[in-house]
Amino acid sequence: MARDTYEAWIPEEYGSTLIQQIERQSAAERFFRQEPMGTDTKHVPRSGTVDVAVVAKGGTYTESTGTNDEVLLTARKLGSAVRIADEDIADVPEGIIEAKKREWAISYAKFLDNATIGVTAAENGTTVPFTSVYKSITTTNAATGYTANANLIQSSLVKASGQTIGDINVTYDNLVALFGLLEGSDYFDEANAVVVAHPYFKTIARGMKDSNGRPILVGVDTPATDTAAGNMTFFGYPVQWSVGARMNATASKSPTGNRLLVVGNRDLLILGKRSGPEYKVAGADTGVGFLTDENLLKARSRRGFAVGNENGIAVLEARPTTS
Repeated sequence: MARDTYEAWIPEEYGSTLIQQIERQSAAERFFRQEPMGTDTKHVPRSGTVDVAVVAKGGTYTESTGTNDEVLLTARKLGSAVRIADEDIADVPEGIIEAKKREWAISYAKFLDNATIGVTAAENGTTVPFTSVYKSITTTNAATGYTANANLIQSSLVKASGQTIGDINVTYDNLVALFGLLEGSDYFDEANAVVVAHPYFKTIARGMKDSNGRPILVGVDTPATDTAAGNMTFFGYPVQWSVGARMNATASKSPTGNRLLVVGNRDLLILGKRSGPEYKVAGADTGVGFLTDENLLKARSRRGFAVGNENGIAVLEARPTTS
């Protein structure tokens, strides 16, 4: 039978169905600042605040006291391998290799988002590939003058009247305070402001309205708008729904912790792109699959991530009631 065998990694073309699948699922791939990487590490400048003052005619310029700094992007390989029997390739007319690539793309999108957004532990390069947004927001950083938890808002654990244990107490005031942290920071840039939220916040926000009776969540869920499907907004800012926006001890495609809503300046959410998504297929006629009649599909993507400055990002943690 005819079978494709590739001796080198084959990159997915931008605009392909697989890339579109990843961008629909992944907030990091769609919304974060893209930083090309030519090697496995890259230092990205992070300048301090530059002062501005009046300079008199013939006067001396006042030197800015801001400290020049940088963040380090380290490319981590995110991938997996799938064994596919020769019989399955022959018997499945729709193309099992393409189906497995699509399945990998969905899992990769969720895994990457959780790794960059919700992991609660410190980066170790293996089970925790990056220092996530949540970990950054809950950690003091002397280089940026940020104090741990300053930009973290947590919903109340106290059960309200009529609620049961486990219900979420996210309120309109929580959301107003969250966006206020971003809009009140020196790093607010309306053109670059983005929202990344777990889909559960759709349920929470769907019935919320501002003081004028207007829904705060605008898009396909609220018909009184001309916003295109897939381009929903939260208080006027574009939102990407991500299953990966959830707390977990290690990076996972199926995180189980508290759900998160992140607002921030996209320029401060830095995604390093070294290579991929890309794939390679080892045929069953030689090598590892020769004795079992199995093809081996490998898929991978090499990414780095760092938070540019915690002061321009805020996180809302939706906690279930316990009392």
